[in-house]
Amino acid sequence: MSSLLSCKRCVDNSEEQMLLIEERPDLIHSLDPRRCYSSKRDGLANSNCRKEERECQAPHESLDYLPSHSRVYKKWLQEKTYRTDWDRWMLMGLIGIGVGMLGFLTHQIIDYLIKLKWELVKNYLQNGNFHMTWICILGSGLAMIVVSSGLVVFFCPAGAPYGLPEVIGFLNGASILHIFNVKTFLGTFVSCVLAVASGLFCGPEGPMIHLGAIIGCGLTQFKSDILGIQLPFFTRFWNSADKRNFITAGAGAGIASVFRAPVGGLLFTLEEVASFWDIRLAWQTFFCCLMAAFTTDLLSSSLSGFVYRGHFGFFKAEKRILFWVKNLLDMSVLAFVPTIFLGILGGLFGALFVSLNIKINKLRERFFSSIQKTSLRKTSKLLESVLVLVCTITVTVYLPYFFSCTPVMSLRTLQLKNSSEIISPFEREISEYSCPSGTVWIGPDGVKYSNQTFNEAALLAENGKRGIMYLFRRGTHEEFGYLSLITALAFYFLLSCWTAGSAVASGLVIPMLYTGALYGRIVGLILVSIFGVQTNEQGAWIDPGLFAAVGAASFFSGVSRLTISLTVIMVEITNDVQSLLLVMLAVMVAKMVGDWFNMSLYSSLLKLKGIPYLDSEPLASHRKKRLNLELFFASDVMKPCVRVLHLRENIASLAQLLASTSHGGFPVVYKPKPDQVEVFLGTITRLELCMLLEHEAIFETETNHDSLSCCPFLLYQKITVEKLPDPPQMTTLLNRYSTDPQYQQLFINLEPYINKSAVSVQAHFSLQRTYIIFRTLGLRHLTVVDLQNRVVGIITRKDLMSFQLEERLARQLASQKHDSDEQPLD
Repeated sequence: MSSLLSCKRCVDNSEEQMLLIEERPDLIHSLDPRRCYSSKRDGLANSNCRKEERECQAPHESLDYLPSHSRVYKKWLQEKTYRTDWDRWMLMGLIGIGVGMLGFLTHQIIDYLIKLKWELVKNYLQNGNFHMTWICILGSGLAMIVVSSGLVVFFCPAGAPYGLPEVIGFLNGASILHIFNVKTFLGTFVSCVLAVASGLFCGPEGPMIHLGAIIGCGLTQFKSDILGIQLPFFTRFWNSADKRNFITAGAGAGIASVFRAPVGGLLFTLEEVASFWDIRLAWQTFFCCLMAAFTTDLLSSSLSGFVYRGHFGFFKAEKRILFWVKNLLDMSVLAFVPTIFLGILGGLFGALFVSLNIKINKLRERFFSSIQKTSLRKTSKLLESVLVLVCTITVTVYLPYFFSCTPVMSLRTLQLKNSSEIISPFEREISEYSCPSGTVWIGPDGVKYSNQTFNEAALLAENGKRGIMYLFRRGTHEEFGYLSLITALAFYFLLSCWTAGSAVASGLVIPMLYTGALYGRIVGLILVSIFGVQTNEQGAWIDPGLFAAVGAASFFSGVSRLTISLTVIMVEITNDVQSLLLVMLAVMVAKMVGDWFNMSLYSSLLKLKGIPYLDSEPLASHRKKRLNLELFFASDVMKPCVRVLHLRENIASLAQLLASTSHGGFPVVYKPKPDQVEVFLGTITRLELCMLLEHEAIFETETNHDSLSCCPFLLYQKITVEKLPDPPQMTTLLNRYSTDPQYQQLFINLEPYINKSAVSVQAHFSLQRTYIIFRTLGLRHLTVVDLQNRVVGIITRKDLMSFQLEERLARQLASQKHDSDEQPLD
């Protein structure tokens, strides 16, 4: 029968007392800039905040990274071919091709819908009829946003948009329901393309990462509960480790496809997405990103707007490179001064964006939670998306009305460094909006001239991609004035911050690049105002387009806190190798400044959504000071009351245990000899126990007590599931086992199903190293034993969260202080 170690003490002899009753730690004097709670909050506020966080994380279970190393697993493993990776590489290639095709389709649909939307109002714009323009643009946008938000709210299983934070949390080991199913895929894809095309200030990048991860999961698992299919292909990959590896590759392929940046996609998964990484996964992800970018480029080379344009397989630079910078500039060491300033601005604006977005999301969640009726709550989410769109379209259409048409002002000619070729500044698209069309002629000197005019504020009317291209252009020193740039910056910053988190599938990369490009161009314009338009080589770096690109990188880093992958992505999407050092400096400064104020946006969203994410380093503070976890023990944070199982368990007792608890796993103990104490042998999960109880054929009577190794056992495939097939049926089954007297006489042999490679640590083990072991190995449970290998506690993922560490270690420090106060003075 199962036994309960009722809050068993960790120490039973003098040796363990010497190990555990050591001088407890004092605090280290370093401040933690990313501590979870402000020093201004009192103890009650802290307690309430931690209670809310604990309740928010309660629904999320954890996942083991490695499969259970049981006897049935080893038998299953013997039937598989060892170390043949051809099928793994083939699947990586298929994932890349699938994500590349999806990325191509996403771009084509978005571009087609945007072009169609503005074609409808072309005549109204030329006639200056802003009211009809607003009505038509808003009408088409509303049709798109109602479908986009409706799919997320009513069709997707979670009723809320999933995205990058959920993928990061899952790869870290948190179980998140419905994140990789077919309905989520369809809802996210359609919602994404319609949200971007509707005119919201957002991009497709975040959803593409999620969609790539879904493809990585679906193409390798060959099963779907919604579609009711389970194909017996590549079954050796039906484990958590391989599944997470394919999802990691799919997420990287999403970045590679949407940005045409394969190396950036690889580094992005390494820096931000993946929690488990090795060189083999790096090679395979590299191949997957290569195939994704290649597929997108190949299809885009000849298809535009779903119409075949010819030149299949011919990769034009202006089509392949997202924000192609044609004219590279010579750099000067003086350019590093404004770059540092842009980095500081990026960190400040990025921290402000994160703080404001989290506050908006908290307010949004609090408001929707107060609505009790489910249908009304979902309708309210949809109406909020409609309200965001109405505000965005109103600003987009009417703001240019207050700006007059401006003549194109740019350098008359631009000489290539080693060529006499003259590049006309007018061979490009300008956002004319309601301005009259200009004419172009060739003067007597052979140079092209134009009387073309444009509306500076029409930047907001353009889709994000084209707007960023205008801001990045070189040789356009005075095309945009201070008023238009500052106005666009204010509206774009606020509206994109409001849009992020609404009930549509949207990404933030385009808004981050756009916002940074706006204030970067303002800084560049200030330099032009001070030093004038420089045409010589030494002063060519004073170009607003250059600092727009640097500003875009700085704001991206200030929000996401990315460095290495962001630098590579910026080079890949602009082809501007000359500004590499400036981008590196800007992103480093922006990250350091942003970290002084808060966490990155993705980390903040993980915390806001209650996803139990374990960072690479544990963060715990007490009274403003960072705690050194090397000075604490595993016993300080473990749960001391542990339910344990034996090799042979009574069916009725086991059913009662499962029915009365919600624990995800149990330690298994045994006696090496009859006269010895019960020691730790391994662990078994709740799901495995439930699957075993569904098969009465393996039950045995007490007469078989001495034949543990001779009884029949289930195959590994039958007990390894991600979730219960029918939870109500299992509840009925447990009730029957608990109440029917015949099951009091039946037993089950757990020995073939126990994970005998389960990790355990001793009670006096360093807490810092306990955290490292738990996260590095991707554990779900970590058993704590004493010096006799008896189970004295257990540690789960939620026990190692920052707020839990701070709460328990604070009690430990208070207890230590109380004990020292009671000691008599000498």
